[in-house]
Amino acid sequence: MRHSFPSIKVTAFMAFYRLLWLLLMPVVLLYLKRRARREPLYIDQLGERFGFGAQRLGDWAWIHAVSLGEFRSAIPLIDALLARGERVVITHFTPAGRGASMDHYSDQIAAGKLAVCWIPFDYGRAFRRFFRRFSITYGLVMEVEFWPGMIMSARAANIPLFLCNGQYPNKSYERDKGRVLSARDIVPGFAGVMVKSNRMAEPFRELGLDKIAVTGEMRFEQPINQIHIDAAVRMRSHFPGRPVLTFASAVKDEDALFIAAMQALKSRMPDALIVYVPRKPEHFNRAAELIQAAGLSVARRSVVLDTKFEFEMPLTCNVLLGDSLGEMHFYLALADQVVVGGGFAPQGSHNIIEPLSQGKPTIVGPNTWTIDFPVVEAIEAGVVRQVSPDELADALLDLSEYASADAFMSVMGGSVEKTLDAVSDFMER
Repeated sequence: MRHSFPSIKVTAFMAFYRLLWLLLMPVVLLYLKRRARREPLYIDQLGERFGFGAQRLGDWAWIHAVSLGEFRSAIPLIDALLARGERVVITHFTPAGRGASMDHYSDQIAAGKLAVCWIPFDYGRAFRRFFRRFSITYGLVMEVEFWPGMIMSARAANIPLFLCNGQYPNKSYERDKGRVLSARDIVPGFAGVMVKSNRMAEPFRELGLDKIAVTGEMRFEQPINQIHIDAAVRMRSHFPGRPVLTFASAVKDEDALFIAAMQALKSRMPDALIVYVPRKPEHFNRAAELIQAAGLSVARRSVVLDTKFEFEMPLTCNVLLGDSLGEMHFYLALADQVVVGGGFAPQGSHNIIEPLSQGKPTIVGPNTWTIDFPVVEAIEAGVVRQVSPDELADALLDLSEYASADAFMSVMGGSVEKTLDAVSDFMER
């Protein structure tokens, strides 16, 4: 069913939304200042958050990747755009995303082929300044970023703005149905959406969008760090035959459950090595203390391995704590099986694509609404097992019920090419 956009309700809301930004701007700036105590980059180049900056010549494709995870998923697409000669401007909200993109594309930035800046604050005047800086032919918003000011400002400037690698998680969609005004009212402002699966397309069809393309999940095309893979192979050669289990991206609410499961595994397989990788750096010390208090010996990656992944001392511990950032491919490559964190906590599971890309048998918890695609398909294909907290301990290093991930991965590729084709099709309509 097609709905007119913008509706009277959305028009009235946008007037209120602009006023709200004006009134709350001191609060927003105070928030950034406080975040900057830990991450000073939050207030670096502050003018960009208001849309200010030097004007750039030529036409630009715009990619919005709010933070580090979205940037990583966008890398194959950005590479493809650059390869066909397009200039690309990438916007971020977090320092982690901005820092990663500036490091990754330093050569392209120096050559004037790519620019990185903060996403403007979500109101019209800031976006108008941003659009004057760059002559944008179209914009691609990664994942689940439904910002009213961004969408309405792009429409006002006649800039096609597409949702890319997109989804509207079922839990969020059902919740929003009961709200007077929600993302359901704003999403039809996109010029088109490119979604991960046919199931992911249904909410957008219900909302009346006619430009919908099923393009798959772009994370399946992310490159794997071969240096990390080689380092893991070298490390395992020091303890051949020892089974290895990796807990990836564990959140603090899962510590008690995971440590109890580790203790049960130690009783069943005394020689097993457990790799425990907390989701956030501020969780490293607490996790180490809890593991030690449970009677398990723990060694930190930062202590037992140098920067080239060579041993500083023998590895005789029960648990290797992954207290580093940007080395997940290494921790996954070590494993015979991976438990993906988040799914045993209310906030929902983290992504399963990185372990599956290395062919690792994978376990997730009951809360997988955050990764509805591709976890449903992966469970059906037999490459992922979903277990309850009570079942977790018995499932660890039980590899008997898994299918090979090769066939599953082969049908999940091609997202970048499908996305570029969809953009061309949408622009021609």
